Formats: sequence, C-alpha cells, structure tokens
Amino acid sequence: MKARLSAAVVAVVLAWWAAPARAAEPNWPDTLTLATASPGGTYHVYGAGLARMLTRVLGVPVATRATEGPSQNILLIEAGEAQLGFVTMGVALQAWNGTGDWTNGRRYRAARAMFPMYDTPFQFVVRPDSPVRSLADLAGKRVGVGPHGGTAGTYVPAFFRTLKIEAALAHGTWEELAAQVEARSLDGLAAAAGVPFPAVAALDAKRLVRSVPLTPEQIVALRLAMPELTASVIPPGTYPSLNRGYATVGLYNFAVAREDLPADLVYRIVDAVFGRHEEMLEIHPAAAATVPSNFGRNGFLPYHAGAVRYYGNKLPSDVLPAD
Repeated sequence: MKARLSAAVVAVVLAWWAAPARAAEPNWPDTLTLATASPGGTYHVYGAGLARMLTRVLGVPVATRATEGPSQNILLIEAGEAQLGFVTMGVALQAWNGTGDWTNGRRYRAARAMFPMYDTPFQFVVRPDSPVRSLADLAGKRVGVGPHGGTAGTYVPAFFRTLKIEAALAHGTWEELAAQVEARSLDGLAAAAGVPFPAVAALDAKRLVRSVPLTPEQIVALRLAMPELTASVIPPGTYPSLNRGYATVGLYNFAVAREDLPADLVYRIVDAVFGRHEEMLEIHPAAAATVPSNFGRNGFLPYHAGAVRYYGNKLPSDVLPAD
C-alpha cells in the first residue's frame, strides 16, 4: 500500500513538473519572450541574466530570443512574437516616426518604455599592430559592424557617409566578427553597446585590440547630422588597454514592452529590476546606469501604464500614454 501511495505521489510531482508553467496572475501570459541581440554583445548577456531573474521573481517563464538588435526587436514586438525587448532610443525614434530606411515609411508604435538600461557608446577598434590611427585611416579597410538590424549596423553606415569615409562593411554576430579580427580577415570593428562590450573585451584580454579615436570635429559633425546622438565617454580602465577616456557619441538604451501587456505585470517587472540593483550589476556592469533617475533619457516614447504607476507623477506629459 505504501509503495503504491509513494508511486502515486511521484507521478503527481512529475506531472506537475512536466506541465506548462502557469502565469502567476490570471491575467498574465503563461510565458514571455524577451528580444535581445546577437551573441557577443551586451544585450545578449544583459538579457540572459534579466530573463533568469524575472523568471524567478515573477513566476512566469521568460525566454530570450537572439536577434539582430533594436530594429528587429521592434518588429517582433509589433508582430506579437516578443512581449519584451531592448532598443536604443535612436532606432526607437526611427520606428515611432517611420523614418529609418528599415521601416519603409511605416510607423511602428506597439512598444512602450519600461525602464532605462545604459548608454551605448560607439567605439572603433583595430588590432594593436594596425597602421590605422584615425577614423579617416579606415577608408578602404574591412570593418565589422555587427548584425544588419543592430545599432552599429544601422548607424555606422550613416556615420561613414557623414564623415566621407568609404570602408567595406561586414555584417554578422559580434562573436563571428571578433574572431575575424583575430584571424586578420577584418581590419577592425565599429561597435555600439554598453561597456565593457563582450566581443571587444574578449579581444582585449588577448591584447588584440586598440581604440581608434574620434576627433572633436567628427563628434560635432555626427551630432549635427543625427541629433538623437549624445556626447559619450567610455571611462578609462573599462578595458585594460584603455588608459584614458574615449570621447565619442552614444545612444541610450531602454527596455520596452508591448502596449497590451497587463499593467500590473509591467509594474512588477520595473519594480523587480530597480529593487535588485546589486543582482543587476552581477549580470553586467553596464547595469550601474539601470536606475530610476535615468527615466528622463527618454523624451518621446510613451511609458507603459505599468511603468507610469511605478514612476508616479515624475514623468513629463509627453511620455505619458494616451488616455
């Protein structure tokens, strides 16, 4: 009798374990998909850690989806294939207004802001023995810019057009492109991500990377051509080879959610992220900037109703959701 009872208990436990996880609240979806970016990038690392933390805290399985980056993340959210995602505010602005080449004139407006993540500085790197000493020297060189839909893949071609630099641009995952730099089949990388950027850090650990500076005039020219860019500095010591601040331009990153996600779920997500700052720092050092005071880095994208509940009356009217 005891043996039969024990077997029954085990069967019930196994059946519970194998069954699909149910949402912690009746109006929540059973699962969530978080759109990140390609392996070797900061989105990928940050997203994997965030998904693990949210799965534990919310009681809802959160899966990550590797993508080409912000523009694809917006498309996935628009199509309902992802409920959460990461974007740079420049690409989000292109989506909102339908102005980026990748939008084909269509406005994508299903995404709503949840919380600020960190700054994305642009960084140009080559091997230490490269003859390249300035951005102008990249003319005619082979430069990796990440996936087509990533921030660098979207912006660096425009950078080079603005600065009148004709380089051969290569696309792929950051892991693949870093390996090509190591193998000398690429001359350098033009990266855009939270720092330290995993692909650049991996090369730096092998003493295979040197930063190529932007001039003050180039920074001014880029910001005049693309007003969404901000001045940015990569602090010295971010990488062992970087012994002085790297002045550049950047874009801020935000985590976004589909507008139709329940407000109480999004509130819990925002509260979990800000309430576990030390855990976020363990996920990636860039999370040092994932703090409530950076909500003002978004000046146009409406916040999700659940995020509005968290921030209270701090938000300006131009980023409040429509009634």
